Amino acid sequence: MDKPARDLPPLDLLRGFESAARHLSFTRAAAELFLTQSAVSRQIQALEEFLGVALFERRHKALALSAEGRAYLRAIAPALEGVREATRALRETRGGAHVLTVTTTVSFASIWLVPRLAHWRKAHPAIDVRITATHDVVDMERMGIDVAIRDCPLDRVPAGAVHLASEHLSPVCSPAYLKESRAAGKPLRKPADLRHHVLIAFHSPVGRFPWLTWPVWLEPLGVEDFVPHATLAFDQYDQVLQAAVHGQGIALGRMTLAEGYIREGKLVALFGPPTSPGRGFHAVTSPRAAGKPEAREFVEWLREEIRRDARHAPRAAKVS
Repeated sequence: MDKPARDLPPLDLLRGFESAARHLSFTRAAAELFLTQSAVSRQIQALEEFLGVALFERRHKALALSAEGRAYLRAIAPALEGVREATRALRETRGGAHVLTVTTTVSFASIWLVPRLAHWRKAHPAIDVRITATHDVVDMERMGIDVAIRDCPLDRVPAGAVHLASEHLSPVCSPAYLKESRAAGKPLRKPADLRHHVLIAFHSPVGRFPWLTWPVWLEPLGVEDFVPHATLAFDQYDQVLQAAVHGQGIALGRMTLAEGYIREGKLVALFGPPTSPGRGFHAVTSPRAAGKPEAREFVEWLREEIRRDARHAPRAAKVS
């Protein structure tokens, strides 16, 4: 006997509930589902009306599951995960195609990975690649991610992570900016000379990258009472380097990302050897992708590309 459709709530309502219940936050659920907070709230309200019970207890500045909500989550979470896994498996085997899903940061994707993907695609034409660029921490299993590329402190590397490259920092500017600085009588001989120039800053509203700021870089060098001539700030690091390339000031260069511009003659590194913030880029393969040859080959390709970059790493400019 067929089951009536009214016995099943819409899938979107179940996804909204499962995410909100897992995070105990409509705001975080909205970010995960790429919805607004009010949209998630409406989904929960519609599901509660459909079921005829309250799934959450709305407290002051807090959210908690009701007894019915806890029971419902235990029942539907495995079912939703089963649907996710079946969908992923079907999509990855459609027409015999293999799919590799990679997550990395916005800056690493736009500056380093995307320009090199043609090399990978040429060697692996049968593999479809999907890139998710975000600075957020992701649940690789839940999102169907095969490989994650992230930078982290060298003393807090995740278990099983493959080291790709260590972070190094150096001020960088365009050759034109360096030439104009000399002509204006504002040479760049030492870090203290930066006070006469426009510094391009990477600004994170939540303070996520304190190690990538000018004050933190300058402090170990003994540069005190530092106030630059002017600053220009961006909330995406690829924009920081683009501004430097176009001669708008001096940026604090992450050398793994800036080296390509330096090799092309679009940027020059200043003041001798770069410094280390004690961080590095790493690749993590999800447990579900551990047996996928394309995931293993992709990580090895990343390592070889970075090794090749290191062999041709540019030197800092000699300034006078």
